[in-house]
Amino acid sequence: MPLWSQSLIPTLRENPQEAEIPSHTLMLRAGLIRRLSGGLYTFLPLGLRALRRVERIVREEMDAAGALEVLMPALQPRELWDRTGRYEAMGDVMFKVRDRQQRELVLGPTHEEVITELAAREINSYRGLPRTFYQIQNKFRDEIRPRFGLMRAKEFSMKDAYSFDLGWDEADASYQAMYNAYTRIFTRCGLRTRVVEADTGAMGGKWSHEFMVLAEAGEDGLVECEGCPYAANLERAERRAPDAPPPPQAAADGAAESPRDVETPGCKTIEQVSAFLRCEPARLIKTLIYTVNGRPAAVLVAGDRDLNEHKLARALETGDVALADDATIERVTGAPVGFAGPVGLDIPVYADQGLRGISGAAAGANRADTHVTGVSLDRDAAVTAYYDLAAVREGDRCPRCGGRLREKRGIEVGHVFKLGTRYSERLGALYLDEHGERKPMVMGCYGIGVTRTLQAVIEQSHDDKGIVWPAAVAPYPVVILDLDPSVPASAGAAARLAETLEARGIDVLVDDRDERPGIKFHDADLIGFPLRVVIGRRGLEQGKLEVKRRTEEKAEMVAIEAAAEAVAARIREWSGGVKE
Repeated sequence: MPLWSQSLIPTLRENPQEAEIPSHTLMLRAGLIRRLSGGLYTFLPLGLRALRRVERIVREEMDAAGALEVLMPALQPRELWDRTGRYEAMGDVMFKVRDRQQRELVLGPTHEEVITELAAREINSYRGLPRTFYQIQNKFRDEIRPRFGLMRAKEFSMKDAYSFDLGWDEADASYQAMYNAYTRIFTRCGLRTRVVEADTGAMGGKWSHEFMVLAEAGEDGLVECEGCPYAANLERAERRAPDAPPPPQAAADGAAESPRDVETPGCKTIEQVSAFLRCEPARLIKTLIYTVNGRPAAVLVAGDRDLNEHKLARALETGDVALADDATIERVTGAPVGFAGPVGLDIPVYADQGLRGISGAAAGANRADTHVTGVSLDRDAAVTAYYDLAAVREGDRCPRCGGRLREKRGIEVGHVFKLGTRYSERLGALYLDEHGERKPMVMGCYGIGVTRTLQAVIEQSHDDKGIVWPAAVAPYPVVILDLDPSVPASAGAAARLAETLEARGIDVLVDDRDERPGIKFHDADLIGFPLRVVIGRRGLEQGKLEVKRRTEEKAEMVAIEAAAEAVAARIREWSGGVKE
């Protein structure tokens, strides 16, 4: 029978200065975790119990989906990462060490390379496919700015899974199986999630979805449509092409305005040029010089929009996209930074679809302190291609139905990727089909931030008193407050009830501390036990005890002999941790 007095539950009365968001504050105040240094946390007994309950849900659903649990080394040889080209791509986010033979290793931020190497060695025939492997293991990432407790830490627990299939149709089935398992996992954890389309980033692959917990404290931005199910994170989000802006009023009924150079001394920014020329930023063509695969190119967006580099990289099907340096800009435009424009450039010009058909616009003249007005983009510039390149924002139109897009904030707790053959081809994960032909396995990968999921539960489920745990992930679903632990009758009643509940498979913590009732009530609410049972002198005299849900204000008096069944019945009202 777990006793509070024999555990380590150091609750805090005041909010720690280091905490920035409610869930981080509550994890510290409730005695779940303690900070070692930036991005590193020790789990205390209650925090570890809650983490293990999340892990159990993850394991049950992974096993039910047919995935096989493995455990891979955290230390990985650099050579694997060189073979996939990700050693440089991941950059300084990886912790790097050397052994005594001076061989370089990395502390795994993820395990695509290791699992693909395993599949390459152990699976060589179509008869060995499909297979999905998973593990729950600590990952290491050298975050520039660890923050928000477990949300962005240097060491964290992650469930990563990897599927290997014969072809794309089979890979799609594996992807859907993991997608469905993730839906069940987060539902059982009591989380309300939003699934959004996402960018694949350094992972590679063709498609991915993120499972987001909507929260104001979320680090990730997303948009969702008011009129249809479309949702995407800001890196991936698309918008329907807007109508071409009408020409300026002066030229609306006459001939198209001809380009005209205007001296704009010292005007480099959109705000400065817009004010000087007395035109709206939307009528300015912002010209950005990039290098694409090492060669210069111009990228155009409206002056009131930002470029989404992720969309640019996807449109051009390359990961080698970067802003050009000042010397390159001056070389290709003939002007200092701030005066680039699309007219007369002899490099590729990629324009956002929102600029298609624009006329009477202003742009840099590729000459110092000069801009050009009356620009008709299709007439005056050689646009190589139009793409959806602008960053999406509140009020843009949905690419699916044309409805209005709304911006939200969210916490990413899960991510599923369709990887394809990027890793299997580079690491030799090939199989012989039924005709003896060698083919690469088609892969998918699937991650859940286990520690982040735990904190996301708290971020989404708390009140002004403390945490409000779903029963499925609470460190203990039931706490028994013994208000008179020195009285044998009271201590005996608490012990008997705890033993009866444990015999029914219900975890119980008995608060047997020699503390004032007010402190016990406060701590029970702070930690957020779903069900609180109070045993006091007055109740015992009446043969009753008090039962109260964390989410309700009013308690119920229950006969002692009926208490175990009453508590068990209330626990059964939660199905998989979600109150029905």
